[in-house]
Amino acid sequence: MSERWDPAAFKARVDEVLRQFVAAEAEQLSAVDPLLAPVAGQLEATVADGKRLRSAFCYWGWRAVGQPDSDALVRAAAAMELVHAAAVVHDDLIDDSPLRHGRPTAHIALRGAVRRRPRAVVAARSLAMLVGDLLMSLAGQLFATSGLPAAYLARARPLWSLLARDLIAGECLEILRTGTPPDTSASLKVIRYKTAKYTVEQPLLIGAALAGAGERLRQGYSAYGLPLGEAFQLRDDLLGLFGDPARTGKANTDDVRGHRPTALLAETWRLADDRDRERLAALLGRRDLDEEGLAEVRAVMRDLKAPDRIEVMIGERVDEALTVLDTLNAPAPATAALSALARSAAIRLS
Repeated sequence: MSERWDPAAFKARVDEVLRQFVAAEAEQLSAVDPLLAPVAGQLEATVADGKRLRSAFCYWGWRAVGQPDSDALVRAAAAMELVHAAAVVHDDLIDDSPLRHGRPTAHIALRGAVRRRPRAVVAARSLAMLVGDLLMSLAGQLFATSGLPAAYLARARPLWSLLARDLIAGECLEILRTGTPPDTSASLKVIRYKTAKYTVEQPLLIGAALAGAGERLRQGYSAYGLPLGEAFQLRDDLLGLFGDPARTGKANTDDVRGHRPTALLAETWRLADDRDRERLAALLGRRDLDEEGLAEVRAVMRDLKAPDRIEVMIGERVDEALTVLDTLNAPAPATAALSALARSAAIRLS
């Protein structure tokens, strides 16, 4: 791979690893019984899309230590995308989201496999849960069989349990805080554990551990990765409500209908007066929320300039991450790539 960061070329490499690996696993699953074909098909569908940011951060966590490009490392980095795929399946299931990348989510798509069964909706949700579980298992398998030396893999292995624990902690916190009075600090804690850590910080740290990085660089990765991961999710909050569904591939109503503890909602609540809070309270959490109700929520947010406040928070976090990056003394290609990744993670339309 060229020293110059080429996101499209890297994505193609990761896509090919995932396609081959998951196709082989799906084939073995289908071989157990033809009845499993829809489940195997959904397994493949979960990795068909994605920006591959998590694998990119893992890759450059390795390269910034001075290690060379490596196909084995790309395979190990691709395992981060299987973690993400598992998290997405479970998250969509928990939130009852109907769309992802413009297509039915796993628990919706799998209804076709159980259409004539008793309690078909519950059965489809159960199948989706198991698809997510299998994806997380496959992530560990791909990582362990990446082709990297056993000693390298052993250095990173403890980080896998930390990644899973933090991800589950964040998901649990979101569930526990859903429907509670909005609070920005609490929302940012959910963001940090549910998204920021497994999207940026932990892939970087796993790449660093594989490469044998020292303590100073690892600390720098955390100082760069956490604010950047928060910026990524803050952008996601804005896109979730104000983005174009044709670009985001997700429904705009999910966060409001679910009364989720987003920082955007928390900042809106903080800035609102009693009259605005009364208007919001009548709309948040309504499963029958229509476009008119959604437009009213957006109007309140815009009047209070809550989206502008989130934009400021995103900018502050990107600046913080880039300032840390300048102190790491990483090789120039790694610094350039991590700088470009910071901007692409926080400034995007989908």
